[in-house]
Amino acid sequence: MAMTNSGIILTTVEEVLSWGRRNSLWPVSVGLACCAIEMMHTAASRFDTDRLGIVFRGSPRQSDVLIVAGTVVNKVAPMLRLIYEQMPDPKWVISMGGCASAGGPFPTYSTLQGVDRIIPVDVYIPGCPPTPQALLWGILELQKKIKAKKEGKEFIEIPVKVSQESKPISK
Repeated sequence: MAMTNSGIILTTVEEVLSWGRRNSLWPVSVGLACCAIEMMHTAASRFDTDRLGIVFRGSPRQSDVLIVAGTVVNKVAPMLRLIYEQMPDPKWVISMGGCASAGGPFPTYSTLQGVDRIIPVDVYIPGCPPTPQALLWGILELQKKIKAKKEGKEFIEIPVKVSQESKPISK
């Protein structure tokens, strides 16, 4: 975007659409275990995802981000894939917690050892369960990834250790 001397903004429709997609993510949440409770905290007033343009939706047809929070068992995997397929393009996936990302402490035949085996994942959030701050970090990383893709740059993920300690938010 460029600003002229007369105060007129010059841009393209593609830039405005990309800005809108990046700054108004509408996630549908698949809460399967304890990670879902932490995800619910993120939408509460203390963490306030509204300031980031995050509005949780009840239908995959109105969403562009799928947050998988918790243990994915083999019986749920086909439904999760169906939810992903119902989402309109472009769509992104956040895997929240150790269970969704790698099966967690359940190396059994009934547990899917990573949601990336059935759907592509854009951002992995570590922890058991991850804190609401970690989910906010994941959302910001997804926004960076969307911006980098729009600009034609390669998004390079840098491993970041997210603290599992809850730090009080100053008033």
